[in-house]
Amino acid sequence: MTLLAEALQEIRPIDSRWIDSARERQLQLTKPPGSLGRLEEIANRCVAIRKTFEITACHPLIALFAADHGVCAEGVSAYPQEVTAQMVLNFLAGGAAINALARACDIQLQVVDVGVASLLPSAPGLVHRRLRSGTRNFCVEPAMTEDEMHAALAAAIELAHASVADGCDLLGTGEMGIGNTTSASAIAAALTHQPVDALVGPGAGADDAIMRRKSAAIERALALHSAHLSDPLGVLRTLGGFEIAAMCGFVLGAAACRVPVVTDGFIATAAAALAVAISPAAGGYIFASHRSAEPGHVCFLRAIDQEPLLDLGMRLGEGTGAALGMKIIQAAIAAFTQMATFSSAGVSSK
Repeated sequence: MTLLAEALQEIRPIDSRWIDSARERQLQLTKPPGSLGRLEEIANRCVAIRKTFEITACHPLIALFAADHGVCAEGVSAYPQEVTAQMVLNFLAGGAAINALARACDIQLQVVDVGVASLLPSAPGLVHRRLRSGTRNFCVEPAMTEDEMHAALAAAIELAHASVADGCDLLGTGEMGIGNTTSASAIAAALTHQPVDALVGPGAGADDAIMRRKSAAIERALALHSAHLSDPLGVLRTLGGFEIAAMCGFVLGAAACRVPVVTDGFIATAAAALAVAISPAAGGYIFASHRSAEPGHVCFLRAIDQEPLLDLGMRLGEGTGAALGMKIIQAAIAAFTQMATFSSAGVSSK
């Protein structure tokens, strides 16, 4: 049995009875009913995920998966493909936005090479799970072989299990990969059947000419791979990236371990949407950190049935939104677990 099949067997819908019990507990805390708004909903769902009132989120981890995309040959990015490897080195040196936010939020960051085109040296903090030098050009052939896709999924499922075994109690996803907004937009078109032009955004600063090339490349890919797009694994294999496959596996691994998982922006939510299409029960374990400025993101949020925690106009990726969302979840859990009850505080209830 594959690791994917094993993970899917372990994923169960969250138990609504635990949410009901958590709501009852919320009514006993020293505050007016519902006065903490969505923080209460967040804590209640975390209770149901963990099946305990003694929930924690003291050891958060973001797994940042990096890979390159063959579709860059179609001129779909404002940046050269070499930037993927250069940014990975920047992550490892601690100089990127996600490093700053992870430090500010006290979140462990794990950088994983699942398919960067350039060979990366061994370095502290870098996890090597490289499958090949980027995906193939999906305008010409499937982005991945079946074996490559399953290897990317399995690698991330293993990392999720290992992280939880090491004591991580809140997981998040991030990514780096020049060209990956093209892949995410193609996935959005395949899953939602929305017009391609409505789903294509500027990504990392694309101008009008680049956006036209992105749309054209996606239209060609959808026509080429149409026979495989009724199945989420077919969508992932033909149109995805190694980092998208890995984030999908990481979400499924977190759900199998019954640990909340926080998605980042457009590309990370594409992976989450695929995870939910593969295993609908996984949706209960996902928290969408923020609303990306990329136009296709709203379709993915609908697909995973999540209202984002924040709306800050962000569209960087890297896990930056996930880092901020994790602090919201930690605050929700702290309020639930640390607040006195009316009886213990000697406060009169309504």
